[in-house]
Amino acid sequence: MGGHRVTVPRPDADLTRTLVGFARTLRAAGVDASVGRLHQTVDAVTRLDVAHRRDLYWAGRLTLCAGPDDLDRYDRAFLAYFAGVQAPPVRRVSPVQVVRPVAVPGTEREAGDGIDPDEPPAATASELEVLRHRDLAALTAAERAVVRRLIAAIDPVGETRLSRRHRRSASGAVDAHRTVRAMLRRGGEPVRLERRVRRVRPRRLVLIVDVSGSMQPYADSFLRFAHAAARRRPGTEVFTVGTRLTRVTREMRGRDPSAAMLAVTGAVPDWSGGTRLGELVKSFLDQWGQRGVARGAVVLVASDGWERGDAGLLGEQMRRLSRLAHRVVWANPHRGQPGYAPTTAGMQAALPHVDDFVDGHSLGALEQLAAVLSGGPHRA
Repeated sequence: MGGHRVTVPRPDADLTRTLVGFARTLRAAGVDASVGRLHQTVDAVTRLDVAHRRDLYWAGRLTLCAGPDDLDRYDRAFLAYFAGVQAPPVRRVSPVQVVRPVAVPGTEREAGDGIDPDEPPAATASELEVLRHRDLAALTAAERAVVRRLIAAIDPVGETRLSRRHRRSASGAVDAHRTVRAMLRRGGEPVRLERRVRRVRPRRLVLIVDVSGSMQPYADSFLRFAHAAARRRPGTEVFTVGTRLTRVTREMRGRDPSAAMLAVTGAVPDWSGGTRLGELVKSFLDQWGQRGVARGAVVLVASDGWERGDAGLLGEQMRRLSRLAHRVVWANPHRGQPGYAPTTAGMQAALPHVDDFVDGHSLGALEQLAAVLSGGPHRA
């Protein structure tokens, strides 16, 4: 071996693109899959047989996860990105089943591979990149199934705030009470100064989703986004608006997205109706927001802004909401379309009181929305 160099094969270009797309999905799910970690993953898969799902799974798990908190998110993202490919359990000792890590939709699967035939097929990196920017209203049934899986993997981490409570810390302000108590336990002898910092708590996230007729092509995706947030962020509140206001927070707490959507369908009586945004935002503030749900929260309004009622009332209520909330985000699915301008009376009345006005027409837009809700920058 002495004078021979070991040549590491270059990774396949399509596999590299697949891993780049997977890293992007992980970041949307809340895992810090940095470029440095991704380089480690690419290096690892060049040394392994990635046709074995265990090798592909563990190569990513050991290089892209920074700690125990990332493991569950990694598993969800792995299942979502490689749709239908089951992640091997940690303590499983059964023989490894061989599957293709990247499959073209429509290709046949081998019998006995353990994949549910009802699951949507996997997609290549280039196909997923196209899906990421496709308008949600234009997706086929198969594409919609893949996108729904990826939406379920999104994890809006959310903003934080300082609590009134404190915790011990190696640095920070002097904790006089704890310092004096420590001195008394030692007979009054001086000891090192005890210090404290304020605790950090998550801000409440409130999502108001328009389910009127004009929002029909996008309402399901926004509600699935809301379900992903409600499952992972305790205290998240979800409401729907159309011809009336409906609180669907309880229905959103189930683990299965499809079951949650079915429960929401049964709870919401005004699907695909008209929209009276001003009256319903007022109803939300009177019943819930003023009592504390919106106070200091990050509030998302997912709507195209079509107002059949008084646009002036909508402007007044949005001003009232902006005073209560820490931040107001408005996601409009039409904003991402070429040539869009917020010319409707409802949007013109609301925008002066909105902190972030973002797209909502595609999977990529929803991933960016998750970053915005988490306090990240908004790419205009």
